[in-house]
Amino acid sequence: MAGLLAQLPRRHQILLSAVAVTTLTLVLLPSEPATASRNTSDPSLADKQLILGERLEIPVKVKPDVKSSGVTAPLLSAQPVDEVATAASEAITEPVQPTVDWSGYEVKSGDSLARIFDVMGFTPQQLYKLTQDKQANKYLLKIHPGDTLRFAKNAEGELIQLAYQISPIDTLIVSHTEDGYVSEIATKEVEIQEAFAYAEIDSNFWNAGINAGLTDNQIMGIASIFGWDIDFALDLRKGDEFSVIYEKEYVDGEFAGYGKVLAAEFVNQGRKYQAILHSNGEYYAADGKAMRKSFLRSPVKFTYISSNFNPRRLHPVTGRVRPHNGIDYAANVGTPVMSSGSGKVIASAYNNLNGNYVFIQHGERYVTKYLHLSKRMVKRGDRVKQGQLIGRVGATGRVTGAHLHYEFLVDGVHRNPRTVELPQAESLTAQEMPEFNKIAATRLAMLENQKRVLLAMR
Repeated sequence: MAGLLAQLPRRHQILLSAVAVTTLTLVLLPSEPATASRNTSDPSLADKQLILGERLEIPVKVKPDVKSSGVTAPLLSAQPVDEVATAASEAITEPVQPTVDWSGYEVKSGDSLARIFDVMGFTPQQLYKLTQDKQANKYLLKIHPGDTLRFAKNAEGELIQLAYQISPIDTLIVSHTEDGYVSEIATKEVEIQEAFAYAEIDSNFWNAGINAGLTDNQIMGIASIFGWDIDFALDLRKGDEFSVIYEKEYVDGEFAGYGKVLAAEFVNQGRKYQAILHSNGEYYAADGKAMRKSFLRSPVKFTYISSNFNPRRLHPVTGRVRPHNGIDYAANVGTPVMSSGSGKVIASAYNNLNGNYVFIQHGERYVTKYLHLSKRMVKRGDRVKQGQLIGRVGATGRVTGAHLHYEFLVDGVHRNPRTVELPQAESLTAQEMPEFNKIAATRLAMLENQKRVLLAMR
């Protein structure tokens, strides 16, 4: 190195020597500790000393790896990093809703479920699977022209839900699950308002009810309540009167229909009958005795009585004096005949005298007989309930015209069905009476007050 320096010109040797001396001087001088610049990106580090060999913890914000979640979320340019992370997290936890296409179909005359499903693009297999649900099958078999069925299908065209409005209050909903189709009844909240009606009979009970603003079903309901005590075909007189408190139902502020009769009063030939609906769904008189008797007064809606109970009647066919041990109710062929009480069918057959007939045993003491039927709807050994259809009026056997011959036997002895004292159904117990007395007092007071106000306005 020294030999190389000696070969250089004199001027270069002097210059290199000066540089070497200056550099050595700077190295040997003492220095101040270095400090961080004010331009550092983190203000928290601005005043910290940088010491050789010492580890510094520097906080660094890192964006979350959105792609790793498996969900693609849009990034908003004005959104802070932590808000982006929150949005991504929400996208992960919320399931993606499948696309559902709803469509409706209004039932037309002659339509069947099979045809409707075909028109809506569903297969017979889908219809079969859906109708395996008993409740769904029950209601869908009752669709009428004008009803609307709503269908929901997914992107693959599969039926995932069906909705059918049964009434303004109830809607049948059938949904597809892993176990097949399952149905439920969705019921809207119903607002109940109480209403009052009063009528005086002039021509007949039916017209009086219509004039009072009652519906057909309400009129029949009143007849059913008092039908064990009053024969509505024979006992009514001009001037008889009745009053009733009943429910009116509203859904979403709109009138939806009529509810139950809450209380009613009927004055027949000066005798007053009262009925109050108890919390158990049955009607009772003010003293707690059941309005329902064990037997109906008449088992058929008849036009008139063609022959009454008469132990010494002259037979219209043979001309001989022969007891008429029942009542003949004249009615059109095919008119429904109901069991007057619950019991067991002990005979259901045909012979030349009685035609088609049905005999029913009610407990140990009572038997009812129904003769000259055009059709029998029950067979021997069947159990029947009060009011159940057991046959239809006819003119079979030895008769002169269509009618129902009805007999009522007590301990094997024929009794007049119109006047026999009917056994009472179970009345309220002493423990049930306090609650019922409160209900009865309120309802009967409402009946009386409403009637007084109405009559005062006339």
